[in-house]
Amino acid sequence: MTNTPSATDPPAALEGLRVLDLSGPMGNYCGKMFGDLGADVILIEPPAGTRLRHEPPYIDNTPGLERSLSYAYHNTSKRGITLDLDTQSGQDLFRKLVRTADVVIETEVPGVMQSRGLAYEQLSTLRPQLVMASITAFGQSGPYAQYDAQDLVALALGGMLYIGGYPDAPPTRAYGNQAYMCASMYGAVSAMIAVLEAEQSGRGQHVDISMQECVVLGQENAVQFYDLEGTIRKRAGGEGRFAGYGMFECQDGHIYMLAGGIGENKFWSRTVQWLIKENVAGAESLLGEEWRNPEYLRTEDAKRIFRQIFLPWSKTRTKAYLFHEGQRHHVPIAPVNTPADVLQSRQLKHRGYFVELMHHLRSEPMLAPGAPYKLSETPWRIQRSAPRLGEHNAKVFSEIGVDSAALSLLHSAGVTS
Repeated sequence: MTNTPSATDPPAALEGLRVLDLSGPMGNYCGKMFGDLGADVILIEPPAGTRLRHEPPYIDNTPGLERSLSYAYHNTSKRGITLDLDTQSGQDLFRKLVRTADVVIETEVPGVMQSRGLAYEQLSTLRPQLVMASITAFGQSGPYAQYDAQDLVALALGGMLYIGGYPDAPPTRAYGNQAYMCASMYGAVSAMIAVLEAEQSGRGQHVDISMQECVVLGQENAVQFYDLEGTIRKRAGGEGRFAGYGMFECQDGHIYMLAGGIGENKFWSRTVQWLIKENVAGAESLLGEEWRNPEYLRTEDAKRIFRQIFLPWSKTRTKAYLFHEGQRHHVPIAPVNTPADVLQSRQLKHRGYFVELMHHLRSEPMLAPGAPYKLSETPWRIQRSAPRLGEHNAKVFSEIGVDSAALSLLHSAGVTS
């Protein structure tokens, strides 16, 4: 089963672009971004398959080469072939494919592609306008360049792990391979910029993406805190730095609020006036002059008093009520949504964010995240389901002159599967 677009669908944004995706978990989402926008993305896996095929969760919680939901999501809209790039025959076939390609995405440790004779400098002689996006843990240069790293290592060495979690507990990793996703997104954007330049100049380039550096960029204002105040941000999960700031319980979960933090803060007075309208006991006491002093708002005494006034009331109200009333009173407040809440979000449903994803092992479609953007003239869409291992070998290799007899020999030699 596929999600193949119909003939009446408008053209996709990247139609006509061909991408060779050699990547694994660190870069498969990068290739997906190109594919879902209409590029012809060819996933090139080793004969045993990409590592992502072995990543949980699995369909029906049963491991298997074609059962990984991670693989199914990160490889939509791609055609799939198998090729052993550590063999001479595999390298020769890859060079033929490169002559037809605009972009190559790879995630090997620096030097591996060079040892195969497939480095950018070597491939660009075959196709001068080629863009190669190399997504690696630490980039192509520097003392860590040869080190391997997975998502958790990049989060740690990029500094983001340190600020995640609770003050009295070890650092907590954000779920979902966020470092991999971050590197893939920066990889797609930077590669596309290089493609636009190549279309103008006729010259491609090597795009060097460091996962560690992508993570550093995601630390919010931690760097500015150190630069301006000389302070290092700490883990503050569940605790606010000021009264009226942080996580608070409510009837069906938690909300996050930013009512206080800066002297003369307009949000503080709006919050207090809202509480007074709601007849919250003790709210009037929050209008005192001391509550305008940011140093007082930092004290444990101020935090305690605010919570004693706010929590008995908030625990009788739902997340939805607090959010919508907070919006009405212009107070920064948000529900802490569970995954189930997100799936049922009226806003996301209105936008059609979740899309149906077909899989050959299921008779019914699955729901999957769509794109967080909409193009009015060249819309995003899933072109096809993620390919089965070697699903498009015959079709893709025939496009570069490999007939069925030659393909059979390659299969027998283990070059393809």
